[in-house]
Amino acid sequence: MTTPVSQEAGSEKIAMTAPVSQERTGDQWRIAFVMPSEYTLDTLPQPADPKVLLKQVPARHMAAITYSGTWSKERYEGHKALLEAFIQKQKLNRLGEPVLARYNSPFTLWFLRRNEVLIPVQVPEADR
Repeated sequence: MTTPVSQEAGSEKIAMTAPVSQERTGDQWRIAFVMPSEYTLDTLPQPADPKVLLKQVPARHMAAITYSGTWSKERYEGHKALLEAFIQKQKLNRLGEPVLARYNSPFTLWFLRRNEVLIPVQVPEADR
């Protein structure tokens, strides 16, 4: 969560949502916010910036590893490698790129931060 968060008259305030996720798309990064479940694409407030897009992401199965601490690239890469090894050991089919999910503001003490690396996977028919 970044600060300050500004608000103009006529806008609708939505409580901070978690996680905030980040995933690579080509040579850029996509930052995503999870919207509260009481909203639909039709009822969400429209972003003031045309570069901000609203889209519904279909449900999917994700392999996940949770860790606490800082958001350094080294920590992300280390936990991603552990998750990829787990996926390979479980013989799961990977369906997309890793997603970094952050659950706390940058002002949260480092040892209290919750982070996850998520990788979309195909769940075997027997486990559905």
